[in-house]
Amino acid sequence: MKKRALITGITGFAGSHLAEFLLENYPNIEIFGISRWRSPKDNILKILDKLTLFECDLTDFNSVLETLKSSKPDYIFHLAAQSFVPTSWRMPVYTFNANVIAQINLFEAVRILGLDPTIQIACSSEEYGLVLESEIPIKETNPLRPLSPYAVSKVAQDYMGYQYFQSYGMKIVRTRGFNHTGPRRGEVFVVSNFAKQLALIKLGYAPPVIKVGNLDAVRDFTDVRDMVRAYYLAVSRGKPGEVYNVASGKGYSIREVLDRLIRISGLDVKVERDPKRERPSDVMRLVGDYSKFHKDTGWKPEIDFDTTLKDTFNYWVEKLQVVVKKR
Repeated sequence: MKKRALITGITGFAGSHLAEFLLENYPNIEIFGISRWRSPKDNILKILDKLTLFECDLTDFNSVLETLKSSKPDYIFHLAAQSFVPTSWRMPVYTFNANVIAQINLFEAVRILGLDPTIQIACSSEEYGLVLESEIPIKETNPLRPLSPYAVSKVAQDYMGYQYFQSYGMKIVRTRGFNHTGPRRGEVFVVSNFAKQLALIKLGYAPPVIKVGNLDAVRDFTDVRDMVRAYYLAVSRGKPGEVYNVASGKGYSIREVLDRLIRISGLDVKVERDPKRERPSDVMRLVGDYSKFHKDTGWKPEIDFDTTLKDTFNYWVEKLQVVVKKR
């Protein structure tokens, strides 16, 4: 009998890669997804005929209830979120609605309907926030000192997952994903933003100038295709109630990321600081220890970082060429 997996945020970056991963590797899993009528379907166009989509607003409880009644999932991958840190400063209430209230609705619908899925919730390394140098690499036991409204909303999601596991015995696995990137990443995120700027220059659509924010922050980057493999292992091999870091264990300064992308592009560009790209407060160093997750599931990153950067740059070159042809 086929298992049924429900992916919230299936039209997004990680959600679309997860759907592809499951289709390619687990034909015994039927895939359902939640989307909004206005959600762009570009990321899933090639697999749309293999999916069952439900129009659902996660902040509307009745909408969530009806979707779960129909889909009756064995697995839920809860990836939908307002995930851009700068937006959370401008729109903290929206961020909490999209992240915290939406998850309450999801958990309550599962509980009320008496369903028993294994649920993976996508938490974040941003929860660690202010990390001391002596705490690197970061373990799951590290104190959480969030430094943005987004990070606080993710702490709430994280602890809510623990609470529903303890209170109701719901099979919830929390993954604290460190930065993940790759093809299809939204252009507001740093690697994708640099890659798009370079692609525009490469194609002759922009002058040879790159706009940047803080280049000194250090981040741990995992390829999205490794990340979604981790999501599946979290529900198939992870222990309900546990929290797991998903990371590469390597730190790269944003300056080094930019230098690598410039080298991959083969361009000679000028770098300019843009104050608009600065945050009110920023996490300076996030590097994760994924040994707990590796011990329980066998997961480890497999895709080289330069491959990730090259694939991201090529994605933007191809995407922008298509956009221009359509004009």
